[in-house]
Amino acid sequence: MSETSQYPANPFGDWDGSPAAARAMQQTLASQVRVGDDFAPLRLIAGVDVGFEEGGSITRAAAVLLDAETLELVGSSLARIPTNMPYVPGLLSFRELPAVLQALAELPAMPDLIFADGHGIAHPRRLGIAAHLGVVTGLPTIGVAKKLLTGEHDELDPARGAQVALRDRKTGEVIGCVLRSKDRVRPLIVSPGNRVSIATAPLLVMRYVTRYRLPEPTRLADRLASRRQEKAVARRLLGHTD
Repeated sequence: MSETSQYPANPFGDWDGSPAAARAMQQTLASQVRVGDDFAPLRLIAGVDVGFEEGGSITRAAAVLLDAETLELVGSSLARIPTNMPYVPGLLSFRELPAVLQALAELPAMPDLIFADGHGIAHPRRLGIAAHLGVVTGLPTIGVAKKLLTGEHDELDPARGAQVALRDRKTGEVIGCVLRSKDRVRPLIVSPGNRVSIATAPLLVMRYVTRYRLPEPTRLADRLASRRQEKAVARRLLGHTD
């Protein structure tokens, strides 16, 4: 893809590599997150997810690009780069973002919205990987996580589409929602990353849920990132069904 200006090669500026400096940077970047609907009509949507190879020494990021109306797979990419830091709770984006940006840059076009496997503002410092990605690219993003990182919520109805607010335990601030994407399955943690509102984020997730728990963009990215059924995704690019 020739248009890569919104995918910076260095998303961390002069970060010295320390967890303390990363947390300070999160505080600064979190103030730049825009929580509100500010996106064009959706033509192309992307999903990103990350896995690791060789005992964690290689970061493997997957990105998929889908037609927003038909969910036809337009393109996919994989980026493998040396892992730049160990796992530190709450600092996942500093470990995964360089590979994610490289994978996005290798897609055939820029998406109108990115679904990231991970958290948006539902994060202790309001800067999960979806929010970090949204700030450094300027693009609309949504975090779709499989597990709760922070916050509390009321009991959730078992029916498909049920949702309850996710709130900060100390302040009561709404930072996302807990969403049941399929009947009686484990819920998803959905939160805005950037340029999407708290109310709209779960609506967009449900718009792209088919017969699986995950919405199609992150489901397909997850399959590539985890190396599961890689050939099936390739078949979709060739116009075959799963």
